[in-house]
Amino acid sequence: MMGFCRSNLIRRRFSSIYTRVISSSSSSCNMKRSLFHGSTGGVTPSPDNSKAPISPSSYHLNGGPSYMRGAVFWGEPNKPLTFEDFHMPRPKSGEVLIRTKACGVCHSDLHVIKGELPFASPCVLGHEITGEVVEHGPLTDTKIIQRFPVGAHVVGAFIMPCGSCFFCSKGQDDLCEDFFAYNRAKGTLYDGETRLFLRSSGKPVYMYSMGGLAEYCVVPAHALSVLPDSLPYTESAILGCAVFTAYGAMAHAAEVRPGDAIAVIGIGGVGSSSTVLVGSQTLTVSVKDCILDLDANVTPPLLGLYVSSHASVQQSGNTFIDRSCLQIARAFGASEIIAVDVQDEKLQNAKMIGATHVVNAQKEDAVLRIREITEGRGVDIAVEALGRPQTFMQCTQSVRDGGKAVMIGLALSGAKGEVDINHLVRRQIKVIGSYGGRARHDLPKVIKLAERGIFNLTAAVSRKCKFEEAGQAYQDLNQGTIVGRAVVEIM
Repeated sequence: MMGFCRSNLIRRRFSSIYTRVISSSSSSCNMKRSLFHGSTGGVTPSPDNSKAPISPSSYHLNGGPSYMRGAVFWGEPNKPLTFEDFHMPRPKSGEVLIRTKACGVCHSDLHVIKGELPFASPCVLGHEITGEVVEHGPLTDTKIIQRFPVGAHVVGAFIMPCGSCFFCSKGQDDLCEDFFAYNRAKGTLYDGETRLFLRSSGKPVYMYSMGGLAEYCVVPAHALSVLPDSLPYTESAILGCAVFTAYGAMAHAAEVRPGDAIAVIGIGGVGSSSTVLVGSQTLTVSVKDCILDLDANVTPPLLGLYVSSHASVQQSGNTFIDRSCLQIARAFGASEIIAVDVQDEKLQNAKMIGATHVVNAQKEDAVLRIREITEGRGVDIAVEALGRPQTFMQCTQSVRDGGKAVMIGLALSGAKGEVDINHLVRRQIKVIGSYGGRARHDLPKVIKLAERGIFNLTAAVSRKCKFEEAGQAYQDLNQGTIVGRAVVEIM
């Protein structure tokens, strides 16, 4: 591979709050696979800088381009993404620059695009990625460099732990203070700065997690795990969110144990809308990502899962709940696996991949039928994956006495759920929120499950998109026309 060049020391002031200092070096060096991991430089705040953009020649990869492309959401709800040129992002200490290979199309991004979740703008979305390591930030710990050498294939988790806050020090990466205070609240990494700057103006663009809908992205090293050569880049992108989210819910919130019964409603492909009868109401449902927790190093748990419907028309949703839930449950020996949908063809297919019971929700009350199957008790664990006030209460009423209602669905900003307090108290119902897994602990396990074939990644990904088709993929997701999971192939 060609070496990369650095220009003489320059400082170009480009906005009211940022300036980039580029270290000097007139020599170049040859690389085997990518650029040298020990390069210096970065973005630092400056209170008196001007609006002059950084020189495009200030930083090169392999002596080649000093810029990249990324898909930008400008903050206006439902407006299309645009493709813009960015200065090549520079990692700082403890961070890794990734050449992005694939990025999943997730409903959480769609929430931002539709204005349902407030986020800093303009921004680059995309938070479940695979890619190749091309550089480490200066002063990065040698153990990180050894774990993720240049050229390594990696998966990135959407919750990016800092590794040192109160919760990270206790192993609770999913509650990382810096992730929520900086990335989710401000769209930056943990020094309060983004790594993305427009080539045309030098203005900052914010990052939803790592900002994966770009040719390169900067990821805190604690959010990465090595992807084995046996797993493909494209299909493996969904490991960092779709599988990771449900793994966290099952492992840490639900704490599933052997003997739990399973009921999965909406097995026909999340991302497609379905009509379900609940009592006397006809509801339109869409199902968010949900993957069962399976710890490959312990006795396989039997999982209790109920994903409920909601009472508003909504053509949306993500995928990886249908076949994977049933396949994993069967692989781990669940005794009762209840599949609920509205299409007999899909229910018959569910039987082929592990369901012991099927319920057509157009023909019978799904909730009552689940209770009949479980001898009137209800499921051991109910997972509410839609973020709807109606399903919040329904979830708490679907579990058996002493059961757990686990909420993983993101709601509209300010949405509130209701609960029957007497039922909660008398029946010892546990209501638990769960946002995702714990990257340092869980992501390697999730990858092992895929490597061992516990769930079928290839079957889960139903559409592969070109980078230029990313915007259309989100439109299709919103319309409910993606049956399965869509992944954008970037480089």
